Amino acid sequence: MATTLGIVNGPSRLERAEECPSQQSAARRKLTGRAFYESLGSPKMILAPMVDQSEFAWRMLTRSFMPPESSRALLAYTPMIHSRLFSETVKFRNHNFQPTRSGLSSTPDPAAADSDVYLDGNPAIDRPLFVQFCANNPEELLEAAKYVQPYCDAVDLNLGCPQGIARKGHYGAFLQEDWKLIYELINKLHTNLNVPVTAKIRILETREKTLEYAKVVLSAGASVITVHGRQRDQKGHKTGLADWSVLRYLRENLPADTVMFANGNILQHEDIEKCLRETGADGVMSAEGNLNDPAIFAEAPPVGSEGREYWRGPAGKGGYRMDAVFRRYMDIIYKYVLEIPLPQRNPLFVPSDSLAEAASQSNNKMKEDAEGQRLVKRQKCDDTDCDPGASLNGSAAENQHATRGDKQKRKQPRTTSPNLLSMQAHLFRLLRPLVAQHTNIRDALARSRAEDIAAFEHVLSLVETVVKEGLLEYESNPAKYEEPVLAEPTQLSAMEPQQSTGGDDDKGTKDHEESSPLAKVRACKRPWWVCQPYVRPLPVEALQKGSLTLSSKEKRKLEMEAVSQREEERLGKSGEGISAREKINEDDGMSRAEMPKQNMVCG
Repeated sequence: MATTLGIVNGPSRLERAEECPSQQSAARRKLTGRAFYESLGSPKMILAPMVDQSEFAWRMLTRSFMPPESSRALLAYTPMIHSRLFSETVKFRNHNFQPTRSGLSSTPDPAAADSDVYLDGNPAIDRPLFVQFCANNPEELLEAAKYVQPYCDAVDLNLGCPQGIARKGHYGAFLQEDWKLIYELINKLHTNLNVPVTAKIRILETREKTLEYAKVVLSAGASVITVHGRQRDQKGHKTGLADWSVLRYLRENLPADTVMFANGNILQHEDIEKCLRETGADGVMSAEGNLNDPAIFAEAPPVGSEGREYWRGPAGKGGYRMDAVFRRYMDIIYKYVLEIPLPQRNPLFVPSDSLAEAASQSNNKMKEDAEGQRLVKRQKCDDTDCDPGASLNGSAAENQHATRGDKQKRKQPRTTSPNLLSMQAHLFRLLRPLVAQHTNIRDALARSRAEDIAAFEHVLSLVETVVKEGLLEYESNPAKYEEPVLAEPTQLSAMEPQQSTGGDDDKGTKDHEESSPLAKVRACKRPWWVCQPYVRPLPVEALQKGSLTLSSKEKRKLEMEAVSQREEERLGKSGEGISAREKINEDDGMSRAEMPKQNMVCG
């Protein structure tokens, strides 16, 4: 505890802002804290670091929905990178971070201007950008950070990963009991890098302990602190609801100039403003919400300006079409990753197209697919020693009946590009409602390999076809897509969390209705061809289905809480204040108040 207190009483934020790293040029003063945040343009929307999921191509897709004048309103993080492997292995560095074409064989000069800029951290297209590492050794972390500091705006320390691999490797959220080590990790970067250091944490058991934890992180030199409003054990079926009240408590009790980002409960664009308002955070981070809808940070186009990419229903609810987002994603892969011309494409179908136009598009579809195949084969021939004439000019029948030996010669080597390796996982998330109905597309996507862009182009053509069918079906029978009643009133009461809003009764009722799980489902629900959030099953539903089981410790805790509740009722302390949810749970004598908070939120 003495060590902890010593850390908390470290240098003030003003003193830290004036410190100069040993390697820093006198001509360039490193900004920290709020001055640094403002130099980035004070971004309010943050694309979260996600393992193997927030790579360059996906960041570019997310940025593509932002208007040019708001390009700096979005801050993005790289996927979490293992600092030891990154510092030790050239191949690992080049497979996970590609700022230059020549790679990162040696530590770059922070002051040198690279002439061969490539993807990650490209100052023209991929900024602001923070690079996130997991680590448990200050020297290894610093060595890894030196490789990336010329190509990013800050280096972030992951203190929030709750997965089993983080427990085994002793990093992420499993460092949160070792405040001395956390201080050393952050301070090592703060005093030796030319760019600021930031950190991402999870809340602890109490808000008071979380506040002390945040003070340690800030006193070590973190310029920005991101707080995920869930505890370490809230994952998988136990994910539950992030507690924004703890984030508000931090906002009110940390120094006023602290830059804080909020993470958790961001399912759709409307949640961003609500989170800013309720937490007082400077910015809002989205993870899984972005994976299901990469346009989550963008405003919807005005009514009447939807174009061919955005669908809006009669009630005003809408979203970007999956075929449109898929196309954008593929075009980014072609343009930046493969660096080949984009295939010629017909305009996306909309129901207002004439029948003649629709027929023309259908007739041209095979030509469009053939063009895509030729472009991909040209790229394959550039990478191998195959005969380009045979690939580009040979008939489909000739190629189809090529001998096994010829196919092996033309086979493209396995790719190591993180942008290509992530495609299949991204598309399964993006197309989740669609592939649930169209299993042939699910199967085609499952067979697609990172090296075979033609296979993904084929999946895109299938998606475009079924989206067209869905749009026409909606025009002819919109009642089919009306939302069903999801639960009887008694069931709804049982599943909704009871939360105190701290306001008057009318406001509390309204807030409760807006934040209830089933209300969230209704608010997020769209036709299957529109990008939409994935709403997690309730923990109580997971228990009923058997996909979630309680440990012996959790069962004992339930029993103790049940005994305590019955004693309060006997003494008349519960009386009329018992919630509808608790009344329904009385039958088995066990309160569910200590269960994972019941919401179906991701991110």
